Amino acid sequence: MSRICIIVGHAQRGTFCEALAEAYMHGACTAGHQARLFVLSRMTFDPILHEGFSKEQPLEPDLKDAQDAIGWADHLVIVFPLWLGTLPAILKGFLERVLQPRFAFQSDASMSGYKPLLTGKSARVIISMGMPATVYRLYFGAHALKMLKRNILNFVGIRPVRSTLFGMVGASTPDKRRYWLAQVQQLGHDAA
Repeated sequence: MSRICIIVGHAQRGTFCEALAEAYMHGACTAGHQARLFVLSRMTFDPILHEGFSKEQPLEPDLKDAQDAIGWADHLVIVFPLWLGTLPAILKGFLERVLQPRFAFQSDASMSGYKPLLTGKSARVIISMGMPATVYRLYFGAHALKMLKRNILNFVGIRPVRSTLFGMVGASTPDKRRYWLAQVQQLGHDAA
């Protein structure tokens, strides 16, 4: 059975992203997986890394709990809406705060200069958007997804990273949303 950390990177509460995360968690728990859910809009933390990585910024209790869950998990699920072509600022700030040196990576003498510390974990990225998902992938090159996968998750050792994109969410019917929720619940069941 898998240990799963689910992160909802939306600045608002009660969103479809939150419903997707809850569906994933429900599927995971009914299959016997252990799962922990973190909804950033319901957490209390400063999303700004004020000193960059030059000085340690103590983690607030909500961030410490999330960091502990990321360390505990063998699978991460990150759910967020595509805003202005990328991830919401609250999610970027969360990642900058929790994926700190000595937890997620450390300096070393290799060509890259860094050693990933979160190896052995996989991830699923679920993105909702207003445009068709095919347009996002083919015309825009899925750049936010690529950035999150390559520059953040792979950098700290998390791989493979799989993705699920839901397009035209604002124009979707209740039946379509129920279908997507069932699809994500099955991903949770399979811990995929």
